[in-house]
Amino acid sequence: MTASPFTLAACAEMVYLDLPFVERVERIAARGLQVEMWNWNAPDKDLTALAATGADIGSMTGYLTGDLVTDTGRHDFLESARASIEVAHTLGVGRLNFHGTGLGDQGLPVAPVEHVTGAMWARATLTLQELARLGADASVVFTMENLNLPVDHPGTPFSHPDDTRALVSAIDSPALRMNLDLYHAQIGDGQLIETCRQCLPWIGEIQVADVPGRCEPGTGEINYPRIAVALQQMGYTGVVAMEAWASGDPDRALDAFIDAFTPAG
Repeated sequence: MTASPFTLAACAEMVYLDLPFVERVERIAARGLQVEMWNWNAPDKDLTALAATGADIGSMTGYLTGDLVTDTGRHDFLESARASIEVAHTLGVGRLNFHGTGLGDQGLPVAPVEHVTGAMWARATLTLQELARLGADASVVFTMENLNLPVDHPGTPFSHPDDTRALVSAIDSPALRMNLDLYHAQIGDGQLIETCRQCLPWIGEIQVADVPGRCEPGTGEINYPRIAVALQQMGYTGVVAMEAWASGDPDRALDAFIDAFTPAG
């Protein structure tokens, strides 16, 4: 069997939903994939049990509260990032994910922003400089994820790939990278291959799901096998993670994802 040129991962929040969380992690790991998860303090997360699985948990949420642009929010954001680093060390997690602001119920921002001002950009830059220092000192990488505004996350600041690239590239630290989510990018921006090319020097990982529906590759309009070939031609060898619902059987969904990102030849 041909091996993928990428490190493949799957989000345990979105597949094997009939199983307890720790069993989802074990099932994903048994497929030879890295595991990703969201908030580490959620009631379904038993950190001791997760650590005992021995699974390669590659990514988790890197903050619990706060934002990038207000004085109180910046303080809370950085304090929760410090707490997340401690958990990451316990679980062996190397990538800590975050967004332009905290997300509440249904993925809606807790502090929606209609217009991102210059002052907000300046405060976000200062916050991310501090975050990058935290990551470098702790030997973890914080990844900033782009989100879509029209469907899932209206009112989220710094939501476009151009926004996350501008912030990450301005700081240009190995401890601060992009989580380029192609599902969100397709809804908000399109031109996925060119977006990957422009962002390539600052990508810490790529997340995928098809559009519409946010299910596994092959269920919608995105030509993920073509994107996989383009990424390989660009020289990308990092993480590609399926952050998608299974449209039916979870194992078949993971099969479709693995096939899409295992280019022939």
